[in-house]
Amino acid sequence: MMRLLFPLLGLLAASPVWAQQQPRQRVLTLAEALRTARERQPQLRQAQASTSAANARADQNFASLLPQVSASASYQKSLRSGTSTTTPGTTTPSGFISREGLNVGASVNQLLWDFGRTTGRWHSAQQSAEAQEATEAQTLLNVLSNVQTAYFNALAQQALVRVSQETLENEKAHLAQVQAQVQVGTRPEIDLLQQRTAVANAQVQLIQARNNAATSKAQLNQAMGVEGTTQFAVQEEAVALVQGENEPVDTLVDVAFEGRPDLRASEHQLRAQELTISATRANYLPSFSAQVSATDSGPNPANLDWGVTGQVGLSWSIFQGGLTRAQVREQQANLNNVQAQRDALRQTVRLEVERAQLAVTAARESESAAEEALTNARERLRLAEGRYRAGVGNIIELSDAQLSATNAAVQRVQAAYNLATARTELARALGRAAGPTA
Repeated sequence: MMRLLFPLLGLLAASPVWAQQQPRQRVLTLAEALRTARERQPQLRQAQASTSAANARADQNFASLLPQVSASASYQKSLRSGTSTTTPGTTTPSGFISREGLNVGASVNQLLWDFGRTTGRWHSAQQSAEAQEATEAQTLLNVLSNVQTAYFNALAQQALVRVSQETLENEKAHLAQVQAQVQVGTRPEIDLLQQRTAVANAQVQLIQARNNAATSKAQLNQAMGVEGTTQFAVQEEAVALVQGENEPVDTLVDVAFEGRPDLRASEHQLRAQELTISATRANYLPSFSAQVSATDSGPNPANLDWGVTGQVGLSWSIFQGGLTRAQVREQQANLNNVQAQRDALRQTVRLEVERAQLAVTAARESESAAEEALTNARERLRLAEGRYRAGVGNIIELSDAQLSATNAAVQRVQAAYNLATARTELARALGRAAGPTA
């Protein structure tokens, strides 16, 4: 069953005083905020650039498996003294021997087999690229969750401004009532002083609430990646159950283990490190390659002789002073490090899921209690106002009732905000993208 988030907003928005005092503002929806974050959040652009770089590194490693083709061309001309009888060339009128030549060539090199050294590095780079893609997905998930949390915070602060506005209007109405009764002598003058203090305190609370609301909208801009004004209002949104939020925690943990992009990234990193170790061990073994080269050379372009050469080569580093062994030990230590990080991350995910589910349960129960408290506080205020008008109540009773009503309204807004953010955090902990609720 769907229910509206912050229903107090709708009630307070209907106040004629509030409608008259507030200028018309642009209204930001949650869907628009999330879309803006996808387009403008620098963290996402950074993650996308890192993914592109990782894919490029995989392509670089794959290039070593393809034929390597190169070409060269050179022209040479030299002058030597004519004293040597063995130097070929043309004798110039001045007695020097002139020699010139043109050489054009092309070669193709192809790795035949190196016992998995090059392919291992390529597959390792592929796993690293897939790990970065999963990290990018986790970054997107975190960004959208942060935007949704910031949006609900701005919505809560906006509601608190209206609570403060309503409180101030009530205190001003009480002040007018007290002034009238003090003037006719039915109430002592101290009631007037106390009520004036209550009005001043309400004005201070309204100023603080407006400042908090502006700050929350600035934080929302930052979460969206926007450099802009805070002259906008946020639209009231509906919040729905997170699928499975009432399931046993072990069930939710299994869902998180399957759905969290950061866990997938950890598994890809683990596989990449294993492939790196395998490729490094291949340094103990030889590598085979083939080369074909063709040349065309002669004294001038009209008089060239061509030739073709082919060869198969073996390269084997017999002894490197223990370099390969040390590299394998280092990479094995790195593998142990990645395994430990993966295990620590799984424990963190479990804690996040448990904590988020508990927060949802507590917030849901608190919201019901806060709703009842607000209803009772408003009824108490109504009775206190009636008793004061009838002359059987006092200013302290009226002030306490007003304070209780204000606190209950604040508590109701906070409970709604806590429920919205708890469900946002639970969805993130399960590896699901945050989004506007239907």
